[in-house]
Amino acid sequence: MKQIKPPKKPLVYYYGVTLVIILLLNSFIFPAIFNHSVKEVDYGTFLTMVEKGKVKQVEIEDNTIMFKPVDTKEAKEFKTGKIDDPKLVDRLHKANVKFTKVIPKETSPLINFILTWILPFLIFIAIGQWLMKKMQNKMMGGGGPMSFGKSKAKVYVETETGITFKDVAGQDEAKEALQEIVDFLHNPKKYKEIGANIPKGALLVGPPGTGKTLLAKAVAGESKVPFFSMSGSEFVEMFVGMGAARVRDLFKQAQEKAPCIVFIDEIDAIGKSRNSGIAGGNDEREQTLNQLLTEMDGFDADKGIVILAATNRPETLDKALLRPGRFDRRVPVELPDLTGRESILIVHATKVKLADDVNFNVIARATSGASGADLANIINEAALRAVRLGRSKVVQNDLEESVEVVIAGYQRKNAVISMKDKLTISYHEIGHALVAAKQSHSAPVHKITIIPRTSGALGYTMQVDEHETVLMTKEQALDKITTYMGGRAAEEIIFKTVTSGASNDIEQATKIARAMVTRFGMSDEFDMMALETVNNPYLGGDSSLIVSAETASKVDSEILKIIKSCHQKAIQILEDNKDKLHELTKYLLEKETISGEEFMSILGKQA
Repeated sequence: MKQIKPPKKPLVYYYGVTLVIILLLNSFIFPAIFNHSVKEVDYGTFLTMVEKGKVKQVEIEDNTIMFKPVDTKEAKEFKTGKIDDPKLVDRLHKANVKFTKVIPKETSPLINFILTWILPFLIFIAIGQWLMKKMQNKMMGGGGPMSFGKSKAKVYVETETGITFKDVAGQDEAKEALQEIVDFLHNPKKYKEIGANIPKGALLVGPPGTGKTLLAKAVAGESKVPFFSMSGSEFVEMFVGMGAARVRDLFKQAQEKAPCIVFIDEIDAIGKSRNSGIAGGNDEREQTLNQLLTEMDGFDADKGIVILAATNRPETLDKALLRPGRFDRRVPVELPDLTGRESILIVHATKVKLADDVNFNVIARATSGASGADLANIINEAALRAVRLGRSKVVQNDLEESVEVVIAGYQRKNAVISMKDKLTISYHEIGHALVAAKQSHSAPVHKITIIPRTSGALGYTMQVDEHETVLMTKEQALDKITTYMGGRAAEEIIFKTVTSGASNDIEQATKIARAMVTRFGMSDEFDMMALETVNNPYLGGDSSLIVSAETASKVDSEILKIIKSCHQKAIQILEDNKDKLHELTKYLLEKETISGEEFMSILGKQA
């Protein structure tokens, strides 16, 4: 349903509201504030107070009599209505009260006109101008109409950031590529003497959370130069031409503060290929990109202005942006390897109190494929868990539990699961673990649990490789699929039925089988024929087939053949080890969570 926004109220409405507020304040609030110490009494009370000597001073006005008492506890000043009393003067004189007649001052007609007409009009104009300015700020992002083309870049100096390459772990290759830029900003003379030109720009490319922005700040911190930071989306505005104006202003500021570093985060917001726009059109984003290309051609890198940009969608960037002379250097910032993950964990753990037995290598091996941001989150979750449990230091168990929190979510301790479902889940998870343990190309079982998690998992089996692997053989891929089939196979053998618990297993197994056929060339039917391309490799790796409908049907048949073969293999493994399946399930049902060592100990025992 289309949302209908209420119409904006005219400026006259705000003027009217302001006028009503002023009248209410003038009628009720201001008199109460300024006259809070004046008490009104009747004329008889006034005469009684005069006779008893309780009045100190009297001011007689045209319609009222104001008088101050000797004792000011009750009120500082009183007033009463004036009555025709010829004896009042004698009474005041007899009581030794000071009294005077207040003569009203004649107000100039000009002043009267100014106060009555001109001043309210000026107040109205001032309020109107203020309201207009507030509305302009909301529409234009602050600063009024003259700030349309102003850059919103944040400028950091060395004392404010304090980030250096020591704060960036697990990205040694990227740091090495950027070190040359730092060296140039420190010693430009040695590069000029040999005739070398420093790259005008460096493009940091990698998945989200790998530390691209942190690397850019570290370059500025190492160079000790001003650091301009701006997101690509901040250039694009609803007003045509504003993005291009902001690009011009950004480079103008950079030239004034050279040497400096300009960092554009998420540059794909303005740097997308121009053939992806409206046919024959020249929209705001294209104007902004054209201006960026012009500015990068126009400045001299020898002045010490270095452009850094980050993106996780490099395939969408315009070719003109990537040619030499603009972004000369492409710096991959990939997911960290085992050593890198361990280094990142150590860096983030420097601010956390740790127990002596903490082993980061175990955590690093359990977090294959995790980004730097994921690892930082794991350390923080471990610290929060330690506080929750009343400990003053983070122990190994906190870190291991935080890995599971990041992977599968928090434990659902209050979840009510029937004993029948619990038994099914236990057989399902032991089926996975048993199939994995009986294959030669599977990672060792690290942990098995049937405690449900907030991610929706009713249980899971965690496998951790002993060594980091960068390649996957055909045998390993088939063993992975077979392990995924183990849970469903156990349900079929024991309960002679199937449940919905294997939905995620089926999805993951199908993905691997499809990749084997379409991308890895692990199918006898298609040999080394490319059947699909990967889009957005850093953002999930969505793929699309590049074959005819007839070939696509054959691809599906080949994938089904692999899955069926692995399914039958899983059933056979469990049939051959049925006694151990029952024994391990009984133990898991009792303990709810068991370690890989406990699992292998029971599996290795002789019947």
